[in-house]
Amino acid sequence: MSYIDVFNGDADGICALHQWRLANPVSSTLVTGVKRDIALLQKVQAGHGDEVVVLDISLDKNRSGLERLLNEGCNVNYIDHHFSGEVPVHPNLLTTIDTSAATCSSLLVNRLLDCQYPLWASVGAFGDNLDESALAVIAHLSLEEDQLELLRNLGMYLNYNGYGAAISDLVFPPDELYLKLQPYNSPFDFIASEKVFPKLQECYLHDMLQAKGVNPALEEPEVALYILPSKPWARRVTGVYSNQLVREHPARAHAILTVLDGGGYQASVRAPLNNKVGADDLCREFASGGGRKAAAGINYLPENDLGLFIERFKSMYRL
Repeated sequence: MSYIDVFNGDADGICALHQWRLANPVSSTLVTGVKRDIALLQKVQAGHGDEVVVLDISLDKNRSGLERLLNEGCNVNYIDHHFSGEVPVHPNLLTTIDTSAATCSSLLVNRLLDCQYPLWASVGAFGDNLDESALAVIAHLSLEEDQLELLRNLGMYLNYNGYGAAISDLVFPPDELYLKLQPYNSPFDFIASEKVFPKLQECYLHDMLQAKGVNPALEEPEVALYILPSKPWARRVTGVYSNQLVREHPARAHAILTVLDGGGYQASVRAPLNNKVGADDLCREFASGGGRKAAAGINYLPENDLGLFIERFKSMYRL
């Protein structure tokens, strides 16, 4: 029997897996990718009796891969907070799927593990821009403000690291990043012992400085849209910059489009913090779109769909 761990390459996916394997340690094969590489089950080769854990990728986007694994006799434990569509019923499938706007996969794992590793759960939640949920899960620990800031920044940097068109865009490949976390029960020990945190911080600050030099292509009371160039820094920063903008303007929805080398755009959409709905519905109107209620994206938006996207974006959040 083999163990295979399939996880999103962002903060939430990494922290969800880290908690799970701290509680259930095994030697496993890791399957992951950049944050937008979510059709991961098609990469999994497994057979009868193998144990597959799937974390933080949409079931709806992996339906055919999931059905193949189940038909081959694999046991699959699926934990996620993205749109799932109809969940298959199968004796070998165990699901924990909650699409509520205030949760994420790290918080779902924390719940399943009876809150064994709340610090890591909070890091995943901070990475998904769920500050209130992150603070709630560690409220009983009475941490100092500087400790909270470290957890918040670690989540933000881990999330930042997941964005890119290919692994070569990232500061660290997600599987290598997970393995660096693996020995540590505490995020504070990880931050103090590894060189990952300062390296990610340096790259994050550099890229954010570039992003802040770009003026909005659309700015209205309810919505704002930015178009970033086809540069590695722009591909890395798209998600975290969207999160920062929505924190700075909580009543406004934001979209960041990054120009793709072959034409068209990649889109990152954030619903307003005070109305965390609609981002997934908007993005699923386009062929490669998906996500969750508060945050979603489109992997490829053709140039001739830009006008339609802007109109649908404005319509979704117009008061």
